[in-house]
Amino acid sequence: MNFMAAVRYACRDGWRLIVRHWGMSLLTIFTAMSVFFIIGASTLFVLNVRNIVSSLENQMTIQAYLKPKADVKAAEKAIEELPYVKETKLITKDMALERLRSRIGEQAKAVMLLGENPLPESIEIKVRKASDVAETARLLVAVPEIEDIVYAGRVAEKLTKVSGFVEKFSIVMLLVAIAASGVVLFNTIRISVYSREEEIGVMMMVGATSTYVTLPFVIQGFILGLTGAFFASLLLGGTYYAAVTRLKDMLPFIPFIESTKLTGKLAFMLICCGATVSLISSLMAVEKFIRKASKPL
Repeated sequence: MNFMAAVRYACRDGWRLIVRHWGMSLLTIFTAMSVFFIIGASTLFVLNVRNIVSSLENQMTIQAYLKPKADVKAAEKAIEELPYVKETKLITKDMALERLRSRIGEQAKAVMLLGENPLPESIEIKVRKASDVAETARLLVAVPEIEDIVYAGRVAEKLTKVSGFVEKFSIVMLLVAIAASGVVLFNTIRISVYSREEEIGVMMMVGATSTYVTLPFVIQGFILGLTGAFFASLLLGGTYYAAVTRLKDMLPFIPFIESTKLTGKLAFMLICCGATVSLISSLMAVEKFIRKASKPL
């Protein structure tokens, strides 16, 4: 039998296995769809949390207040040379007064009762990550032109903890979900193999190769896993954008991810993951039985 004939047989027999065990096939597709939906939803959750944390980190600043007669350029240069500093901005006395007016309104006039603006000049500092805030603040103390430092220390610590938790959570969820999908597909293929135990035994006795016998089961698993991942991608895309639309109405200040390019890449990743996991699970399920059937009596 030539290669193309073997492939046609494998595809036909793989589809026949799906139809013969249609109840188990539907259950496997539904389970695979649920598992890959959870993988996709967990990934989108993690990406959104990271996006929110990143947005908060970009807004987090350290305010370094300068001494009355400090050399501003020397202070800026010293701060910019620090390892964790991403960006600096000089806040003049007039800018500080305008900010105060925007926050407390007409009450800011009381500041000018002394005849001149008493607010000090400061340098607004942005760091690369929330975890760098405390160390940067410690280094700023050594800058002679700086009189005082103000930053949200507790917020920075909490953001660091959230970021670390999200990374660990994403890895655990991904591993658990992939393992669950692999187990479901493995058991489905194993049931199919045992239902044809006698037929496979006869085929091996009359000289059929292990590849010829294995291919239909591999194709069965591949189709089931790929179908489940495909439907999971469709369901995830529809539910995610519907959920984001509602959440934006309730929480307009939170930067949710709305990139269709990103969700498209995620859908492609899920389908590839479904195909890969199903192939590996199918091969593992068939290999042991074929090896046993190949042994001489």
